[in-house]
Amino acid sequence: MTIMTKKEKSKEELEKLFEEALEALKKGKKLEGADGAITPLIKRLIESSLDGEMDAHLQESRPNRRNGHGKKKVKTSFGDVNLETPRDRDSSYSPELIPKRQRSLGPSLENKILSLYSLGMSYRDISGHIMEMYGMELSPAQLTFITDKVWPEIEEWRSRPLDDVYPFIWFDALFYKVKQDGQIKSMAAYLALGMNVEGEKDLLGIYLAETESAKFWLQVLSDLQIRGVKDILIASIDNLTGFEQAIRSIFPKTDVQLCIVHQIRNSIKYVSWKDEREVIRDMKSIYKANDYEEAEKALARFDNKWSKQYKAMVTSWKRNWEGLTSFYNYPEPVRRIMYTTNSIEGFNRQIRKATKAKGSLPSERALYKLLYLVSINVQKKWSRPRSWSQVLNILATMYPERLGLE
Repeated sequence: MTIMTKKEKSKEELEKLFEEALEALKKGKKLEGADGAITPLIKRLIESSLDGEMDAHLQESRPNRRNGHGKKKVKTSFGDVNLETPRDRDSSYSPELIPKRQRSLGPSLENKILSLYSLGMSYRDISGHIMEMYGMELSPAQLTFITDKVWPEIEEWRSRPLDDVYPFIWFDALFYKVKQDGQIKSMAAYLALGMNVEGEKDLLGIYLAETESAKFWLQVLSDLQIRGVKDILIASIDNLTGFEQAIRSIFPKTDVQLCIVHQIRNSIKYVSWKDEREVIRDMKSIYKANDYEEAEKALARFDNKWSKQYKAMVTSWKRNWEGLTSFYNYPEPVRRIMYTTNSIEGFNRQIRKATKAKGSLPSERALYKLLYLVSINVQKKWSRPRSWSQVLNILATMYPERLGLE
C-alpha cells in the first residue's frame, strides 16, 4: 500500500475541493456566502496556510509540539468561513495570516495571489511562491479560479461613468500573443489614459482586438463618449492612418498631437547603427526648439544633412509635420506634458515590464484580467504633475468655456 505524504494529501484534497466547487457552480450554486461553492476551497486554503505557518514555528521552537485545533470564524471576501486553527503546546504560535483576535482575513490568501499576479508573475511562479510560503501546491486551473474573482470588478470598472472633459488623453496600443482555437495569434490591447482637471491620471479603458485600426479606435472613442466624455482638449496619438479623423468625428474641437516618441522610434528604423546617436541628437533639436519658427529651421537643417542618405526618414518628418508640431501652440509647461508623452510611455514601459515573462496568454479574458490587475498596481505610484496649477491656468485662459471655468 502506498503511503501518501502530507504534501500529496494536501494537494489531493485541494484538487477534490476544486472539482467539487466547479461542479457546484455548473449546477447553479452561488459562488459566495457560507454555503457558496468556493467556501470549502477557501477554508482549506486558509487552514493549509495556517498549518504551514505552524510547521515553520515548530521548527524554531523545539521541543514545542502541536496541541490540537481551535475554532474561529473569519470574514473573507467570499463570506464567513469557519476555521479549525492549529494550536501549539506552549501557546507561543502567533498566526501571521490571521493574527489573534482578528476576525477578518486582512491581506487574504486570494488577495496575495492577485497581488503577485498584478506584478506580472506567472502561474508557475505564484504556485512556487505559495508552496514555499504555505506548503500548498496550486494548479494553474485553481489559480485561474481564484484570479477570476476579480472579473465582476473588471465589468464594473470598464462601464463606470467618466468625467465630462479631459484636458489630456493619450491613446496607444500594445501587442500580445494569445491562444485562440489552438493557435497563437497577435492581439492588440488598446489603452486610453486620461488626465482630468485635477491633474490626476486614470486609465479610462482597455479594449482588445486582433489588429490596430482607426475603425476600432472609433469604437473606443464612442465608448468614452457613451460613458460621459463630452470633450477632450488635447489627444496624443501615434501616426496610424485615419486615427486623427476618427477623433475629430466624435470630438471635433480636440487638438491632436502626434507622438514624438513614436516618430523617433519609426525614424530610427531607417538609420544605420553608426549614425543613430547623431540622428537622434539632430531630431532633438527639432522638437526641443523654443518656438515653431526655430523648429522649422532645425527641420530644414535636418533635411539638408540627412535626406540623401535617409530620404524615407526625412520625408516622414515633413509629411507628419503639422501633427508633430501642435504643441508649439502652447506655452512650455503644457508642451512638456504633450510632446514627450511620458505618461503613456512610462505606463506602457511598466506594463511591458510586468508582462514580458508571460509569453502567450491562454485567452482574451486572461489578457484583459492581467492588464487590468497590472494597471491597478501601476496606478498606485502615479502622482499629479508638479506644474499642474500652472498648466491648468494656461488651459483655463485658452479654453474657459470648454473647461467650465468661466
